[in-house]
Amino acid sequence: MIKILIVDDSVFSQKITANILRKHVEQSEIYFSADGWDGLKKYQELKPDYVFVDLLMPGLDGQSLIKLIKESDSTANIIVVTADVQNHVREEIENFHIMSFINKPFTDEKAQIICNIMKEKDNGKQ
Repeated sequence: MIKILIVDDSVFSQKITANILRKHVEQSEIYFSADGWDGLKKYQELKPDYVFVDLLMPGLDGQSLIKLIKESDSTANIIVVTADVQNHVREEIENFHIMSFINKPFTDEKAQIICNIMKEKDNGKQ
């Protein structure tokens, strides 16, 4: 069973991402968080296999959340799904060695790319 945590302040985006992921990742448990602080707490409690993070959130933003997660677990598998497509932001985020940076909206095509990356990573572990 693959544990996935989706951290996004938009419930609509959470549902879209989860529904698309469920089509592509059959054996999954999906958890949700609506802000960065709660996302950090859930990450520490759940130790999910993958974290999907939005960057633009009130309170602790996604970039700060990624930094805190990576400081405690450098091997965390993080996928950014955001509407913030500024090049300098993307470059800063990629310095944290995330798995992928996806521009919203999250679609079936983008999910297939991510799922292929996830399968490659999981096959490498076995």
